[in-house]
Amino acid sequence: MSFHTIEQAPGRLNRSELAIPGSQPQMFEKAAKSDVDVIFLDLEDAVAPDEKEQARKNIIEGLNDIDWGNKSMSVRINGLDTHYMYRDVVDVVEQAGERLDLIMVPKVGTAADVYAVDMLVTQIEDAKGLKKRIGFEHIIETALGMQNVSEIAAASKRNESLHFGVADYAASTRARTTIIGGVNPDYSVLTDPAADGSREVHWGDMWHYALARMVVAARANGLRPIDGPFGDFQDQEGYKAAAKRAAVLGCEGKWAIHPSQIELANEVMSPSDAEITKAHRILEAMAEAEAAGKGAVSLDGRLIDYASIRQAEVLVEKAKQIAGN
Repeated sequence: MSFHTIEQAPGRLNRSELAIPGSQPQMFEKAAKSDVDVIFLDLEDAVAPDEKEQARKNIIEGLNDIDWGNKSMSVRINGLDTHYMYRDVVDVVEQAGERLDLIMVPKVGTAADVYAVDMLVTQIEDAKGLKKRIGFEHIIETALGMQNVSEIAAASKRNESLHFGVADYAASTRARTTIIGGVNPDYSVLTDPAADGSREVHWGDMWHYALARMVVAARANGLRPIDGPFGDFQDQEGYKAAAKRAAVLGCEGKWAIHPSQIELANEVMSPSDAEITKAHRILEAMAEAEAAGKGAVSLDGRLIDYASIRQAEVLVEKAKQIAGN
């Protein structure tokens, strides 16, 4: 391992993250009773300009009055390039900071953006005497943000997670698509002709590079990488496929833009019973190998070593976290 120690963000369960518009307070109670891990109350894209102020009041009231249980609560503020942003931070943190766990910052482009929000939140917390430090979630959803993703990830001790905002990222990069997440038939490989002249089309994932790059930046700075929205909430299999791809790359959660996606995210982002059982067997086998003075051993016909221990420990720790939630 490197001599540089990576400081890990708080171990917050973040398999599913539900988006709720601040302009629709009638949805708050239902969300509070759901099985979602994190809820972000939205002041940005899901709220029309003439509803911003009322949505902010709704969120403050909801945070203070509703029993959210053990869910982590976040608020997505408006962008730093708008005149709504400063009042989002000031009003929400001053009036509901005790119940707020996270602030979601949209369209983060540079490390300086993070610094600006950090400075404002720090001053409010100090002035109000708040004891709990509010964490940051950053949405990487522009070409600028992806270019600077490593600097953004390292910009504040408040940082907890990076989220891939696929729709705005597509617009920013001028990608030829109008879908939100999922795959595109034009992003495919056409095989060479077979002996009979037939050819096959193999679809690819056009978001692979962007998501993988974000995951590396997040993990290199001890943050949670979270996959963003999947727009077709009627396509459950498509959602699960997208979540599985993200999980394989290292994401530990995915957004739910509809309540029906919560269960799907929790399912995909939780280790299966078989995976947990195998992880325990790996730890047991390596413990026996260590006792025998060995650094590697065979299990089920495969080599396992100290790297296998680290992989197994991640799964076991996640299972404990879920069980204790």
